[in-house]
Amino acid sequence: MSYTSTLEYIHSVKWQGSKPGLSRTQTLLAALGNPERGLKFVHIAGTNGKGSTAACIAACLQAAGYRVGLYTSPFINRFNERMQINGTPISDADLETLVDGIRPAAEAMSDAPTEFELITALGFLYFAQQHCDIVVLEVGLGGELDSTNVIGPPEVAVITALGLDHMAVLGNSMAEIAQAKAGIIKGGCPVISYGGIPEADAVIATACQRERAPLYPVDFSQLTLLPGSLSGTQFDFGDLKALTLPLLGSYQPKNAAVAITALRVLAESGWNISDSAIRTGLAAVQWPGRFELLRNAPPFILDGSHNPPGMEATAQSLRDRFPGQTITFLISVMADKDVTGILTPILPLAREFVTVRANLPRAMSAEELADTILALGGTATAAPTISAGVARALHLAGETGPVCALGTLYFSADVRNAL
Repeated sequence: MSYTSTLEYIHSVKWQGSKPGLSRTQTLLAALGNPERGLKFVHIAGTNGKGSTAACIAACLQAAGYRVGLYTSPFINRFNERMQINGTPISDADLETLVDGIRPAAEAMSDAPTEFELITALGFLYFAQQHCDIVVLEVGLGGELDSTNVIGPPEVAVITALGLDHMAVLGNSMAEIAQAKAGIIKGGCPVISYGGIPEADAVIATACQRERAPLYPVDFSQLTLLPGSLSGTQFDFGDLKALTLPLLGSYQPKNAAVAITALRVLAESGWNISDSAIRTGLAAVQWPGRFELLRNAPPFILDGSHNPPGMEATAQSLRDRFPGQTITFLISVMADKDVTGILTPILPLAREFVTVRANLPRAMSAEELADTILALGGTATAAPTISAGVARALHLAGETGPVCALGTLYFSADVRNAL
């Protein structure tokens, strides 16, 4: 099977849809010999910051000398990015071989797995075959019923910043959303929590008590931001001074603090992770599409914010990096999102919006999005394609800019290619 046909198979209609539950993933993994049982995991759930936190932890574990698997979603440029070992995505040849191997088991199932369940099983099989020392595993959606949650107790469970998102699936209150995320807490595993929302914190604390899992809230009082630039952020966290992170978002030091807390807990339980490895790992983190500078003249930022809390964080980052300036926004959002809630934090910063439609059935049309912005008092024009939108945004911004493309990670590759 060629690489193209391999991807077509993974994305084929037979696996489409979302069906909560773990039984299909368990059935598929059992047919593959339960590769996940031979692996150790850092399991990460949350609304915002999961991917960045995962990237920080993986980079530091790699710097400590471990062979580290990283499983994330969605991808930015190529599908292979979803499964990485020590920063290198799975090769086309290895992906083809894995799919050829998993295909008979998947097709024999009377209750067919979803696409995400199929990919999760592929990831576990790959990491096991490649003898990873530890896998940093990002939840796809929620936690309790997410297919990644077939694993046993992880080395550490991490719950990043929570917010109201995917409410049709996870619930309409912070307590309900926290309940879904807390599903990854099990069997006495240490739990790192971003915290800060009392009703969610109470749910997580109750889950930890039930599972006899020690809880480590991140102590953000130990975090001090230092002057940064368009090359990265600098901060102190406790006794770790002048740490460098090549991620621009003002929110990223908080994600790094979550990662450091998790790494310190891992070190306490026997993993050989020095402060030097943490410093080296953080300085080497690469995580595209999260307040990423794609171009300097004019400054062009690509950010994956796609819910109201994420947009609040992005708005603050824009104020910090471009004080007093107005921003030309290139934006696409999914129609099932809280569109008004997404737009509200960035409207005061906007010089003008250029709306586009990401290449997904769930995406809102550029015209409808522009009309929504106009109704909220903003200035917006719809572009027929993403490349046309990029060109228009650059024209509107002129030589000084800045431009910020945001609203979904799903148009990131198209924006990058258009530049």
